[in-house]
Amino acid sequence: MGTVFRFVIARLHALLFGVVAFFTPFVAHAAPYASMIMDARSGEVLYSRNADTRLHPASLTKMMTLYVVFDAVQRGEISMDTEVRISKKAAAEPPSKLGLKAGQKIKLRYLVRAAAVKSANDAATAMAEAISGSEAAFARRMNRTAKAIGMTRTTFKNAHGLTEKGHLSTARDMTVMGRRLFYDYPDYYNLFSRRATDAGIRDVANTNRRLLNSYEGADGIKTGYTRAAGYNLVASAKRGRERVIATVFGGRSVATRNAHVAELLDKGFKLAPSRVAVRKPATPVYTREDRSQRPTVTAVVKSRRPRPRPGPTLPPGELTAGINDAVNQTLALVEQQTATRKPVFEGAKGPLVDLSTPPALPQGAAKAPPPRPRSTTEIASGAAASAVEVSRKTAGEQVVTRLSTAGARHWSISIGEYGSRHQAERMLLETALLELGTLDEALRKVVKRSGGFEANFVGLSAEQANMACQRLVARQVICDASGPG
Repeated sequence: MGTVFRFVIARLHALLFGVVAFFTPFVAHAAPYASMIMDARSGEVLYSRNADTRLHPASLTKMMTLYVVFDAVQRGEISMDTEVRISKKAAAEPPSKLGLKAGQKIKLRYLVRAAAVKSANDAATAMAEAISGSEAAFARRMNRTAKAIGMTRTTFKNAHGLTEKGHLSTARDMTVMGRRLFYDYPDYYNLFSRRATDAGIRDVANTNRRLLNSYEGADGIKTGYTRAAGYNLVASAKRGRERVIATVFGGRSVATRNAHVAELLDKGFKLAPSRVAVRKPATPVYTREDRSQRPTVTAVVKSRRPRPRPGPTLPPGELTAGINDAVNQTLALVEQQTATRKPVFEGAKGPLVDLSTPPALPQGAAKAPPPRPRSTTEIASGAAASAVEVSRKTAGEQVVTRLSTAGARHWSISIGEYGSRHQAERMLLETALLELGTLDEALRKVVKRSGGFEANFVGLSAEQANMACQRLVARQVICDASGPG
């Protein structure tokens, strides 16, 4: 009897192993738990599966980390050349990591590259601490941003995506995040397609290079893996006029995840229309509470520019903006926009801003004096004064740009960089006409930078520069005040 029993058990074991062996290939290639396909041009969902189930996002989290970093750079809170000191906490983050050491300094741009390309956890934590003071405070800012851009079922607890209780997102929300990166920060999007990059202390390879190398038109975006999450990926690809974003949560391996993403992208290109109106995402909408918790950009004490020295007056072309053929067109545009109360500035490397309606000033901000009447001719007098005047009669109005050197007017403010000199000049003129109380005596100056044309108001006192920046920041306009020194 015992022999028969052992024989039956052996046969059952053999049968069981045979069944497992037969189904193993199918299990290995089973569909991921959640997925989505979106037409990036219109935001239309082409396919979804469990897209609203809250799951562990792993390093897909770094898409939001980088989005917040780009926002901070755009707002002037930090620059890509800022030297970030690495904390013990950042240096101690587990892999994947860049290998940063506690106490060392490294430029923000290298941390951005390491997070985007290598998915370095130490770089993500270091950026979070540099911008918000702590990773917890940065995570709160991530959540406010997620809410503002419509990621309704996402909660962030950290900047790197390592598994933590309550740190959850969905395939839908991460697809929205990927589309936002493409449209909201196109100047940085190329980071995600780099197969390798210089991260300051060493070169790093892209964690998504297999898909980038194997799928035609793929140009990003972000991989993620933890034991709890599985193999995640948000991928974007472009073919002809079409751009498709595909998201996978819970892949079994890199190979099967990439295979599923390729299938989803193929399906997306088949379903997406060849021609469709591009509907870019709307500007993020922050609640009053969210806006109050965003850092306010204040004037800096140390100037990035050399102290002005006595000397001959510079050529007007280097001091004044708008002294060219485009000024007539700009003035006409300003008149039209002032009449309709809906000015639109195109080409700025930042959010479009309506300057027509003065916002409520921040608490404690001084009210700007009312604009003084302007005569048809203004003459700067005194041995130390030099002035350049540009005028045009438009419906009886004369616009005057002049420089005053009285009262140690060596301060300036920058209102951002633009794609062309004309765009920078137009922004300066429109801002000056709509903010006469603080900028009436300022001189407009355009400086060519490596990233574009920087629009500046110069010839201000410290009080005028700080007051102007307060009012412009209240309008959600980028403003960076600089003084001598």
